[in-house]
Amino acid sequence: MFSGQIEFSADSRVPVRESKGVAFVHLSCCISERLHLRSLKLEDTHPLFSLTDANREYLRQWLPWLDANLHPEDTRAFIERSIENMQAGKETVSAIFYDRTLVGLVGLHEVSWHHRSGCVGYWLSADYQGKGIMTRACQSMLDYGFATLKLNRIEICCAVNNARSEAVVKRLGLAYEGTLREAEWLYDHFVDWKVYSMLAHEWAIC
Repeated sequence: MFSGQIEFSADSRVPVRESKGVAFVHLSCCISERLHLRSLKLEDTHPLFSLTDANREYLRQWLPWLDANLHPEDTRAFIERSIENMQAGKETVSAIFYDRTLVGLVGLHEVSWHHRSGCVGYWLSADYQGKGIMTRACQSMLDYGFATLKLNRIEICCAVNNARSEAVVKRLGLAYEGTLREAEWLYDHFVDWKVYSMLAHEWAIC
């Protein structure tokens, strides 16, 4: 349920319904004085690429897209796709700012308006681990999905042995559902995924 620290901007309260479907509005979220989220913009291209490049080896342990993001133009293309998907109502991706510095991303992906479901994905710079940033950022995304978008189910998948990611999920109180065997090809090997989920009525009593 909503933390007293989390405030969404007025224009993020409801999805915009258009003739071609459902579009997300711009998301801006103040979690605390030091921690903020906002929807990705093209102006984030170079800061985001620099952050990705600085964390390349660290992120490559668990994320499959690093080899497809080698230049600022690749990051710009990613942001453009994210904006298009947001406008189409498929996902919303937010930059995480700590002390006004871009430190990672968190998003609500694979949104199904028919099934009222989605999944949260995230990554954080190695230099900002251990500060509670990602737990609070993911909590805000759960709050947004359940309270604002009226979703019924949100899941988070994390690779087996990705202890940091799984710790975030456990702190958020999601229920473990099972393990998907060899769910993802990660450069030169398959990895299993642990699937966790939360339902709207569970969020409401947290």
